[in-house]
Amino acid sequence: QVQLVESGGGLVQAGGSLRLSCVASGRTFSSYAIGWFRQAPGKEREFVAAIWIGGSTYLAASVKGRFTISRDNAKNTVYLQMNSLKPEDSAVYSCAARLGYYSADRGQYAYWGQGTQVTVSA
Repeated sequence: QVQLVESGGGLVQAGGSLRLSCVASGRTFSSYAIGWFRQAPGKEREFVAAIWIGGSTYLAASVKGRFTISRDNAKNTVYLQMNSLKPEDSAVYSCAARLGYYSADRGQYAYWGQGTQVTVSA
């Protein structure tokens, strides 16, 4: 089993940057693909980015070129670096874990963190 804790959210002006962290418990962290999802009020949870155990990444079209995802297996941590933030990026960001390859389908992830709020002001 994996427990996930996100941090790094906050309030930032449009054009600014934030780095989110997802820290996982468990000795088998390196076996899990990690995904980031976000949910804005009144909207469905949507895929943002994911990283496989081998380091390959996949980003949603809406954030490609602005966000990057990386992992440090020694620290059991996955990072989401968010640059050039826009008001439409405002949401609760959650990380999730699944064994095997990454997926953009939230239903494929077995473990979830509680999320961290990101608010981007115009």
